[in-house]
Amino acid sequence: MIDVKSTLKNAEERMQMAAMYLEESLARIRAGRANIAILDSVRVNSYGAKVPLNQVATVTLPDARTIAIRPWDRKTIKDIEKGIMDSDVGITPENNGEIIRLALPQPTEERRRELVKQCNKLGERTKVEVRNARQETKDKLKKAIKDGLSEDSEKDAEDDLQKIHDKYIREVDQLLEAKQKEIMTV
Repeated sequence: MIDVKSTLKNAEERMQMAAMYLEESLARIRAGRANIAILDSVRVNSYGAKVPLNQVATVTLPDARTIAIRPWDRKTIKDIEKGIMDSDVGITPENNGEIIRLALPQPTEERRRELVKQCNKLGERTKVEVRNARQETKDKLKKAIKDGLSEDSEKDAEDDLQKIHDKYIREVDQLLEAKQKEIMTV
């Protein structure tokens, strides 16, 4: 017979993972303010291996519109620049021989709207994943009735599942609202 608590726990974990993925994805979207997270996808060729940028350099934010990258080994400056250019960051690096600077331009109104649309698409995909987790768990509970689970237990479990679902949908909405506010603030 199915263990209702573990089934609900698995569904909640899946919904939580979807919300965490959204949060990480939103952090990578450039909203006009400098954010080190936009460099998470940058890989640098260092001594024959592709490694994350933060393993070959120190990344800092000297001000709200600038990211400074100080390589630990000056010989890797060209490799770091190439890694940034090859990534989807969309910023041209400038270097003075010691430090690479990324100047983030002020996004236009049109660009801000595009970013909001991009965020909404990510949010909708996350909501679909949360709903899928709920639906699959509901199906498991329905099948469990045939295996001997009482209908009352199944209904209680469905109610709990709906509460978990609503909690994560609210969380997704809050994440989206906060990111949209950040993007649209000039």
